[in-house]
Amino acid sequence: MASHTGTLVGFPGLQKHKEPKTKSSEQMLSERLLELIPDYYIEEDTTMSTNGGQDDTYINTPDAGDDFDFVMAYDDDPAEADERLLPENSATSAINCAFIGVGGGGGKLAKAFLDLGYSKTLLVNTTAKDQPAGLDQNHFVLVTGADGVGKDIKLGKKVLAENSAFVEDAVRTRLGQVDWIFVIAGGGGGTGSACHELHGSLTRYLESIEAEGRVVYIVTKPTAQEMLNPTIKTNYTSLLSDVSGCPHIIIDNERQLQLLRGKAGLLNMMPVANKNFAKLLAQVLKLADSASEIQTFDTKDLEKCLGAPGRIVIGSSMIRDTGRKDLGSAVFTNCVAASSCPPPGGDAATGALLLLLNSKTASDPKISKNLEAAFSYVGGRTQTLFSGVYVREKVPGVIAICVLSGCK
Repeated sequence: MASHTGTLVGFPGLQKHKEPKTKSSEQMLSERLLELIPDYYIEEDTTMSTNGGQDDTYINTPDAGDDFDFVMAYDDDPAEADERLLPENSATSAINCAFIGVGGGGGKLAKAFLDLGYSKTLLVNTTAKDQPAGLDQNHFVLVTGADGVGKDIKLGKKVLAENSAFVEDAVRTRLGQVDWIFVIAGGGGGTGSACHELHGSLTRYLESIEAEGRVVYIVTKPTAQEMLNPTIKTNYTSLLSDVSGCPHIIIDNERQLQLLRGKAGLLNMMPVANKNFAKLLAQVLKLADSASEIQTFDTKDLEKCLGAPGRIVIGSSMIRDTGRKDLGSAVFTNCVAASSCPPPGGDAATGALLLLLNSKTASDPKISKNLEAAFSYVGGRTQTLFSGVYVREKVPGVIAICVLSGCK
């Protein structure tokens, strides 16, 4: 068989060697270049860019070899954290959630959740003059374009629409990965009543991070005295219409004042009301993350309740006299009567009844029989019923929390 030998010009240290008869085009090109340009050589680049060798160094990694050059792209070195990202919630919750208060009233209620340990909370406003006392500025987002909107909902919608990308960026960089967003707004002001203008941006954000939840609105209804003002009434009606197709909670300020009258002074009435509602919702989120030896209300149950389109009614009551014969009906009726939400109109799509009682009460057969009736009262008014029973030794009697979703 014929063979070909040759010397590589420019590389005198290399010895003659045999070449295969058939050569690739790349080999032939390299030999020809060596003949024409003796000091020609090709140096393999170890990176894909010239940025100081900092970019794409996972290509041709010198320590791992070609067979493992993919490893460094998936290594366990954490990505550098954004210093604007708010800390994780310290409050216990079955869902990964965030709160966004829009406007003055919404911001004050959102601050109540922040104080409970929901660190992923933002307050969005068109003016810096209406912030709750003691607010860390990392939680505040100032929307420029107007120093307040003076209860002008048209201006409020215009400003929020023009700055929706700015708000979405603040949500992305500060809240990070969340599944559920609670948007809180006062139904009488111009900025809060315009909050639904942010719905598209917030929904798009949740979709972009493959969140498992959705946007839930918490709207406060002005008092009867405030509703006499045409502008306030119009703003509230507009917001109510905007959120009607979304899961939403209405907090009736008139009912709150009636429930707290004689228990809190005028100065502290709304702060107390905000704190009480925040603690009530927080308790539902917490119980869904708690185990029970009797009945458990789990994360999926909670998501069903929060995700149902329409209005959500949430209320609680404490019954100390557990020996009463009407215990079952009292649990349901007291939860509705003591709720800061307007009563439900008709049956609900989903409902949940959560009971907390001490071990002595839970062991009493008569009480257990009466409590079974409570579940039937709630279940008979919902298409789907979820329940949870939790033993807490410090509970005097029975504490009941009722959630009705998909209400009119």
